Amino acid sequence: MTDTGQKRADFYSYSAKSLQGKEISMAEYRGKTVLVVNTASKCGFTPQFEGLEKLYKKYRDKGFVILGFPCNQFANQEPGDEKSIAEGCVLNYGVTFQMFSKVDVNGETAHPLYKYLKSELGSLFGSRIKWNFTKFLVNAEGEPVKRFSPATKPENIDKYLEKLLK
Repeated sequence: MTDTGQKRADFYSYSAKSLQGKEISMAEYRGKTVLVVNTASKCGFTPQFEGLEKLYKKYRDKGFVILGFPCNQFANQEPGDEKSIAEGCVLNYGVTFQMFSKVDVNGETAHPLYKYLKSELGSLFGSRIKWNFTKFLVNAEGEPVKRFSPATKPENIDKYLEKLLK
Protein backbone atom coordinates (compact mmCIF):
# COMPACT_ATOMS: atom_id res chain seq x y z
CA MET A 1 0.00 0.00 0.00
CA THR A 2 1.19 3.49 -0.78
CA ASP A 3 0.56 6.54 1.39
CA THR A 4 -2.53 7.34 -0.69
CA GLY A 5 -4.00 3.96 0.12
CA GLN A 6 -3.86 2.78 -3.49
CA LYS A 7 -2.58 -0.70 -4.04
CA ARG A 8 -0.33 -1.33 -7.04
CA ALA A 9 -1.77 -3.80 -9.55
CA ASP A 10 -0.51 -7.33 -9.11
CA PHE A 11 -1.00 -10.68 -10.84
CA TYR A 12 -4.11 -11.44 -8.81
CA SER A 13 -5.89 -8.26 -9.86
CA TYR A 14 -6.38 -9.48 -13.47
CA SER A 15 -8.93 -11.77 -15.04
CA ALA A 16 -9.47 -13.38 -18.44
CA LYS A 17 -12.16 -15.33 -20.29
CA SER A 18 -11.77 -19.08 -20.57
CA LEU A 19 -12.28 -20.83 -23.91
CA GLN A 20 -15.79 -21.58 -22.64
CA GLY A 21 -16.47 -17.85 -22.10
CA LYS A 22 -16.28 -17.86 -18.27
CA GLU A 23 -14.49 -14.90 -16.66
CA ILE A 24 -11.73 -16.29 -14.43
CA SER A 25 -9.90 -14.14 -11.89
CA MET A 26 -6.19 -14.77 -11.46
CA ALA A 27 -6.99 -14.58 -7.72
CA GLU A 28 -8.29 -18.16 -8.14
CA TYR A 29 -4.62 -19.16 -8.49
CA ARG A 30 -3.46 -17.45 -5.28
CA GLY A 31 -0.94 -19.66 -3.50
CA LYS A 32 -0.11 -21.60 -6.67
CA THR A 33 2.93 -21.43 -8.93
CA VAL A 34 1.70 -20.37 -12.37
CA LEU A 35 3.18 -20.67 -15.86
CA VAL A 36 1.51 -18.27 -18.34
CA VAL A 37 2.06 -19.20 -22.01
CA ASN A 38 0.90 -17.58 -25.25
CA THR A 39 0.04 -20.46 -27.56
CA ALA A 40 -0.77 -21.14 -31.21
CA SER A 41 -1.97 -24.30 -32.90
CA LYS A 42 -0.09 -23.88 -36.19
CA CYS A 43 3.37 -22.91 -34.94
CA GLY A 44 6.69 -24.76 -35.10
CA PHE A 45 6.61 -24.68 -31.29
CA THR A 46 3.09 -26.15 -31.09
CA PRO A 47 4.47 -29.59 -30.07
CA GLN A 48 5.44 -27.88 -26.78
CA PHE A 49 1.81 -28.46 -25.74
CA GLU A 50 2.87 -32.06 -25.09
CA GLY A 51 5.77 -31.02 -22.84
CA LEU A 52 3.63 -28.44 -21.06
CA GLU A 53 0.99 -31.07 -20.34
CA LYS A 54 3.68 -33.39 -18.93
CA LEU A 55 4.94 -30.61 -16.65
CA TYR A 56 1.41 -29.86 -15.54
CA LYS A 57 0.66 -33.51 -14.73
CA LYS A 58 3.97 -33.89 -12.88
CA TYR A 59 3.47 -30.86 -10.61
CA ARG A 60 -0.27 -30.07 -10.46
CA ASP A 61 -0.64 -31.90 -7.14
CA LYS A 62 2.11 -29.68 -5.72
CA GLY A 63 0.28 -26.44 -6.49
CA PHE A 64 1.31 -25.80 -10.10
CA VAL A 65 -0.96 -24.56 -12.88
CA ILE A 66 -0.45 -23.63 -16.52
CA LEU A 67 -2.55 -20.94 -18.15
CA GLY A 68 -2.60 -21.04 -21.96
CA PHE A 69 -3.51 -17.93 -23.94
CA PRO A 70 -3.99 -18.52 -27.68
CA CYS A 71 -2.69 -15.63 -29.77
CA ASN A 72 -2.91 -14.92 -33.50
CA GLN A 73 -0.40 -12.04 -33.62
CA PHE A 74 2.46 -14.08 -35.06
CA ALA A 75 2.18 -15.11 -38.73
CA ASN A 76 -1.55 -15.91 -38.36
CA GLN A 77 -0.71 -19.16 -36.54
CA GLU A 78 -3.88 -19.24 -34.41
CA PRO A 79 -6.66 -18.46 -36.91
CA GLY A 80 -9.35 -20.64 -35.32
CA ASP A 81 -12.20 -19.79 -33.00
CA GLU A 82 -12.47 -20.94 -29.38
CA LYS A 83 -14.15 -24.23 -30.32
CA SER A 84 -11.47 -25.23 -32.84
CA ILE A 85 -8.70 -24.15 -30.45
CA ALA A 86 -10.18 -26.28 -27.66
CA GLU A 87 -10.64 -29.28 -29.92
CA GLY A 88 -7.10 -29.00 -31.30
CA CYS A 89 -5.48 -28.73 -27.88
CA VAL A 90 -7.39 -31.70 -26.48
CA LEU A 91 -7.42 -33.96 -29.53
CA ASN A 92 -3.84 -33.38 -30.66
CA TYR A 93 -2.06 -32.91 -27.33
CA GLY A 94 -4.38 -34.06 -24.54
CA VAL A 95 -4.24 -30.64 -22.87
CA THR A 96 -5.98 -30.59 -19.49
CA PHE A 97 -4.57 -27.31 -18.14
CA GLN A 98 -6.65 -24.11 -18.32
CA MET A 99 -6.91 -22.52 -21.76
CA PHE A 100 -8.28 -19.02 -22.26
CA SER A 101 -9.92 -17.19 -25.15
CA LYS A 102 -7.67 -15.76 -27.81
CA VAL A 103 -5.82 -12.57 -26.79
CA ASP A 104 -3.30 -10.11 -28.17
CA VAL A 105 -0.01 -10.02 -26.28
CA ASN A 106 1.56 -6.97 -27.97
CA GLY A 107 0.43 -3.50 -28.94
CA GLU A 108 -2.45 -1.29 -27.86
CA THR A 109 -4.89 -4.20 -27.77
CA ALA A 110 -2.66 -6.45 -25.63
CA HIS A 111 -4.50 -8.14 -22.79
CA PRO A 112 -3.90 -6.26 -19.50
CA LEU A 113 -2.36 -9.39 -17.91
CA TYR A 114 0.25 -9.47 -20.67
CA LYS A 115 0.94 -5.76 -20.32
CA TYR A 116 1.58 -6.39 -16.63
CA LEU A 117 3.79 -9.47 -17.15
CA LYS A 118 5.87 -7.72 -19.81
CA SER A 119 6.35 -4.67 -17.58
CA GLU A 120 7.55 -6.92 -14.76
CA LEU A 121 9.80 -9.15 -16.87
CA GLY A 122 11.25 -7.61 -20.00
CA SER A 123 13.61 -9.58 -22.23
CA LEU A 124 16.94 -8.94 -23.93
CA PHE A 125 14.99 -7.20 -26.68
CA GLY A 126 12.70 -5.15 -24.45
CA SER A 127 9.33 -6.16 -23.15
CA ARG A 128 7.73 -7.01 -26.51
CA ILE A 129 6.85 -10.68 -26.98
CA LYS A 130 8.66 -11.96 -30.05
CA TRP A 131 6.76 -15.18 -30.82
CA ASN A 132 4.35 -17.87 -29.67
CA PHE A 133 5.15 -19.95 -26.59
CA THR A 134 6.85 -17.21 -24.59
CA LYS A 135 6.44 -18.31 -20.98
CA PHE A 136 6.16 -16.35 -17.72
CA LEU A 137 6.67 -18.09 -14.37
CA VAL A 138 4.81 -16.56 -11.42
CA ASN A 139 5.58 -17.77 -7.89
CA ALA A 140 3.00 -18.70 -5.25
CA GLU A 141 3.05 -15.13 -3.92
CA GLY A 142 1.95 -13.81 -7.33
CA GLU A 143 5.37 -12.39 -8.24
CA PRO A 144 6.58 -12.86 -11.83
CA VAL A 145 10.00 -14.45 -11.34
CA LYS A 146 11.23 -15.71 -14.73
CA ARG A 147 10.55 -15.25 -18.43
CA PHE A 148 11.38 -18.00 -20.91
CA SER A 149 11.83 -17.62 -24.65
CA PRO A 150 9.70 -19.58 -27.13
CA ALA A 151 12.68 -21.86 -27.79
CA THR A 152 12.84 -22.91 -24.10
CA LYS A 153 11.39 -26.39 -23.98
CA PRO A 154 8.98 -27.13 -21.13
CA GLU A 155 11.30 -29.83 -19.75
CA ASN A 156 13.96 -27.13 -19.25
CA ILE A 157 11.58 -25.30 -16.89
CA ASP A 158 11.45 -28.34 -14.60
CA LYS A 159 14.50 -27.23 -12.54
CA TYR A 160 12.87 -23.88 -11.75
CA LEU A 161 9.65 -25.59 -10.69
CA GLU A 162 11.51 -27.95 -8.37
CA LYS A 163 12.91 -24.93 -6.51
CA LEU A 164 9.56 -23.10 -6.31
CA LEU A 165 7.44 -26.11 -5.39
CA LYS A 166 9.36 -27.31 -2.31
